[in-house]
Amino acid sequence: MAQMNEELLETKYNGNVFARLFAYVKPHIKVMILALILVLTVTGIDLVKPVLIGNAIDKYIEGYDTPYVQVPADQAQVTLRQTGLSKDAAAGPDARYARLIYFEEEYFLVRDLEQEDLAAVNDWEKAGYPGTEKLQLYGSPTVDTLSFSVNGKDLMADEMSRDELALLRSSDRTGITRIALIYACLLIIGFFLQRWQSWLLQKTGQSIIFTIRQEVFTHVHSLPLRFFDTNPVGRIVTRVTNDVESLNQMYTQVLVRLISNTVLIIGYAVVMISINPRLALISFLFLPIVFGMTLFFRIQIRRIYRIVRTKISGLNTFLSENISGMKLIQLFAREKTKSDEFRERTDDLYRSQMKEMMIFGCFRPGLSFLANIAYALIIYRSGVSVLEGTLTLGTLYIFTNYIRSFFEPIQELAEQFSTLQNAMASAEKIFTVLDEKNTIEEPENPVPLRDFRGKIEFRNVWFAYENEDYVLKDVSFVIRPGERVAFVGATGAGKSSILNLIGRYYDIQKGEILIDDVNIRDLSLEELRGAIGQVQQDVFIFTGDIRSNIRLLNDDIPDEKIRAAAEAANADHFIHQLPAGFDEPVTERGSTLSAGERQLLSFARTLAFDPKILVLDEATANIDTETEQLIQEALETLMQGRTSILVAHRLSTIQHADEILVMHKGRIRERGTHQQLLAMNGIYKKLYELQQ
Repeated sequence: MAQMNEELLETKYNGNVFARLFAYVKPHIKVMILALILVLTVTGIDLVKPVLIGNAIDKYIEGYDTPYVQVPADQAQVTLRQTGLSKDAAAGPDARYARLIYFEEEYFLVRDLEQEDLAAVNDWEKAGYPGTEKLQLYGSPTVDTLSFSVNGKDLMADEMSRDELALLRSSDRTGITRIALIYACLLIIGFFLQRWQSWLLQKTGQSIIFTIRQEVFTHVHSLPLRFFDTNPVGRIVTRVTNDVESLNQMYTQVLVRLISNTVLIIGYAVVMISINPRLALISFLFLPIVFGMTLFFRIQIRRIYRIVRTKISGLNTFLSENISGMKLIQLFAREKTKSDEFRERTDDLYRSQMKEMMIFGCFRPGLSFLANIAYALIIYRSGVSVLEGTLTLGTLYIFTNYIRSFFEPIQELAEQFSTLQNAMASAEKIFTVLDEKNTIEEPENPVPLRDFRGKIEFRNVWFAYENEDYVLKDVSFVIRPGERVAFVGATGAGKSSILNLIGRYYDIQKGEILIDDVNIRDLSLEELRGAIGQVQQDVFIFTGDIRSNIRLLNDDIPDEKIRAAAEAANADHFIHQLPAGFDEPVTERGSTLSAGERQLLSFARTLAFDPKILVLDEATANIDTETEQLIQEALETLMQGRTSILVAHRLSTIQHADEILVMHKGRIRERGTHQQLLAMNGIYKKLYELQQ
């Protein structure tokens, strides 16, 4: 039931998440454009690299069958066996050619070929060297000459030694070296460009995440107490930490990689179509299935991500509550019950995450399976084309490399899609918090309080926390400057609500509340709350030291004022006994301090800010008699010149108030001094007698 309520509290965001996320990129748009240019450059390098290797295979490695023009020695690139040879020389109609033949793992050179003989030699090779005969020199155990016939001509090809072959193919070696150097340069350039763009994206992403985290934290601080009444601490912490962090990868990798992978897919498709449209179409046959799977995956994963984020939030809320209340759990020996409840929640989260894994477990192998089928078909079809002589080996390499690379960005896109969906789910949660409106609106032109006196007036005030379930009903009273007024009554009578309304932590539904005859709706919240010092029954102590808990990060308060406030609140008695004095470390919630010490520290904190109005909400309820005497002594001095409002169940602490207002079911039933109220023989006297 609790988990169901948590999920109901998670409202669904209906805005354009992506557009709103992109708004955070605008201040960094130049850097992002530069990073995008770098990514596209690296993508272009990735497209060029297979082409370089393919050209090296066709032109230089497998290019042994390129004919050489026979030229005079002074025009030759290579002179071999008294024959000048050149690949680049202009060939006239009577030119003669030489050509290498690769037969049974040996190279042979045939010379004195005419133009029409070249095509015939090519056909003869493809036909499997028919009519070929090996001739050996007398007494030589090795093949020396290859005899064959083409176009009715008897031709002889001389076997090439290793040195002769190296000399003849020196230009091919130079070409391979040149391509290898270009390839190495591209690798180095690509490495540095990729490192540069990665650094830019990481830096920009962290800057954006910092901005979002600050915005969420600042906005949470600006929200009214009503928001915290309905939202557990664990859920808010999840928004500021886990959900914001899940956006990091989206900004640092996903957005730019989405663009680069899209460019890669388009680039691979264009190049494959230009190389061999038939093979490209075979590859594209699987694209509709891939896109269909991706669409289905996107819908399913986004739904499951929303559920997972909600359950993580609920689990964090559970942990926050139980760790904070660990003393109570152990006090009532509820460890096993809470452990069982935690196991139930983690099992629920585990099942949701397993559904997520099942979706990934089907999607990723499915894409990989389709990619491998396409790759196998392409290998078969292109291999046949090579055997048929319609496709070169280099082109085969380029195409098979592209087809494998073609599906890799598609798989990456799908995985980035999942990261994007996770980020979208987290962004929805974050924007839901950011869209929470502060119902306590600041006035456009606040009225300044120049000569602050501290007069407080309630005029026919009606207030309800929810709908029309009024906690205060037609409450009216006036507290004059410097006066001490106490509110008493049973639990739920509305005493603490009055204190919350004076600081405008909630807004009333009817009536007016005035400070120095000015409606508090017309006052600046900062100025209003800065004038009110409130000491509550439950004191919150921050992690840090004694000094920082009194100052509360307000550097305008000097150390001298901190010491004076501690002395006035009688807190210096225990502070001086601490090993480090004002620099004594304090843990979260002040667990190393007693309840009385925390309360004294709270008094010192309030006095350090020198408020004009002093509000004490059951300030002496949780302390011992000795500490209460210290506080009572301090209060007599502190209340001088300040409007003071006290709420107390212990009537002995407010007997000297200038006026006591008795609350009952949201209304003021009695008012007067202690003696006057006793004489009325009403609610106050009954409360007093019960305590006596």
